[in-house]
Amino acid sequence: MGHPSKVYFIKVSESDAVGAVSSRLSRLIDESRILDCIGKKDKTAVKLHFGDEGNTGHIKAEYAGVVCRKIIDKGASPFLADTNTLYKGRRTASKEHIKLAHEHGFTKKTCGADIIVPDDTQKETVSDVDIGGKFFKAAKVASIFLGSDSIVGLAHFKGHVMTGFGGAIKNIGMGCASREGKLAQHSEIAPVVDINACKACMSCVKACPVDAIRYEKKQIVIDSKKCIGCATCIAVCPEGAIEVDWESGGSDLQEKMVEYASALLLRKKGKQAFINFAVKITKECDCLAKDDPRIIPDIGIFASTDPVSVDKACYDVCVNASGKNIFRIVHPKRDGSIQLNYAARMGLGSLDYELIEL
Repeated sequence: MGHPSKVYFIKVSESDAVGAVSSRLSRLIDESRILDCIGKKDKTAVKLHFGDEGNTGHIKAEYAGVVCRKIIDKGASPFLADTNTLYKGRRTASKEHIKLAHEHGFTKKTCGADIIVPDDTQKETVSDVDIGGKFFKAAKVASIFLGSDSIVGLAHFKGHVMTGFGGAIKNIGMGCASREGKLAQHSEIAPVVDINACKACMSCVKACPVDAIRYEKKQIVIDSKKCIGCATCIAVCPEGAIEVDWESGGSDLQEKMVEYASALLLRKKGKQAFINFAVKITKECDCLAKDDPRIIPDIGIFASTDPVSVDKACYDVCVNASGKNIFRIVHPKRDGSIQLNYAARMGLGSLDYELIEL
């Protein structure tokens, strides 16, 4: 058995001034030396979520700027990037997605790097990567990440309606996939309606991005052929009346996501770093266009060169801080350990870690 991976941690709160958090983030990067993997003249992809319209949980642009300037100090050239979404909205198409990123403060002036969202309707922006996994023989990922010399993942650690939690692994596995790749990961998990719990409030009908839900014969009906498995309906249902048959396919999504993450991370061994912000830890992900409340107090920022260890450390510290497994409480049918265990088995990182608090 090898040595445990090192995960570095520094306490911060969302109530702290932006300058104070930026200073602590800078210290975390310097003392952890996680960016030593970046070489001079590297083209470094900084992968993050720019936040949906109306969402405030995403990582602030100023903090992305701290990371990018540290990369520039290495003599490398960073760029901030994300991919387009399956669901309708301002992050569906590249031009509007970049415009929204600018509105959230992600500009070259603030961050010191170009903002790139590849248009995956253009063939040259997507690469097929052989992975030989249990679910996929090949993954469809954005070429801009595959072609980078090194990669830094910036993730907001939070709960997630489909995967229990989202962190470094999800940021890469789902976040670097083309829309076709995202759809492949979400396939076979179309939700169903519990007609006894449903009050036909129409929230899901209004929220569905692909018009796969309708009101028919005094009940809500989901068309599984139209459904893209984005889980928006599950998140907005006030009665908890929409669910996925997790026994038949729910856990598979996490493993599919890990296989997609492996397409990049196994090819970037020794050239990758991860920073998780466990601040404003919300029940749902940053794709929801609302100001989701936190489910536990702010924890801080974690950093490692191991995506499995940094996610496991975040998960463990959040559970310990809340005195209960908060992620299983808010999503009782989701077991986030599935993604951690499968990622470790695939060689993406280690479940054993040493937590070093600064």
